[in-house]
Amino acid sequence: MEHVPLIVHENPQVPSRIEALIDGTGADPMPVLMSMAQDLERAGAQALAMPSHLAHQYAIAVSHATSLPFLNMIDITAKRLSQGGGQKVGMIISPAAHVTGVFVKAFEEHSLQPVWLQDEISIKDAIKAARKDTPPQQISEILQSCANILSTAGADQILIANGILSPFAETVQSDLPCIDSVECLAREIADFSAK
Repeated sequence: MEHVPLIVHENPQVPSRIEALIDGTGADPMPVLMSMAQDLERAGAQALAMPSHLAHQYAIAVSHATSLPFLNMIDITAKRLSQGGGQKVGMIISPAAHVTGVFVKAFEEHSLQPVWLQDEISIKDAIKAARKDTPPQQISEILQSCANILSTAGADQILIANGILSPFAETVQSDLPCIDSVECLAREIADFSAK
């Protein structure tokens, strides 16, 4: 009974963001994402939220597809990171989100500096493991190792920005603040719903 009322549009037919943005071989996801936003507006939604990091490359188009407020996960996360945790942010995000620069503009607007892992293979391994029947402890150990490396590299705080890894964010033990972008969006949705 305490759950936020939601209208969810789960559409596995959205063209691959990786194929469109990185490979340059896939269909454009933008029309489908805009159509989904319009479907949600017709269904009675009062705001839009999109928990896919890569899909935020199309956030402007999606936000203009309806008259509804758009709760932008990237902007919300950057704002949270800027509120006292330090400017240098250790990035635990998918290599695809890194390559597309989904956080670049928001970080610039909030004077945040990303700290990257020199080798992102461990993040790929964690994502692959989370998609399989891998014991959660193994995934947590990979994320812990990434956080330790980023801390040593000078990060002031850690960002986990991957929906598949989000459930493991709480398992990272660090002296640094550890922020999960999906949790940031969930809190914003809850705050909006409470208004």
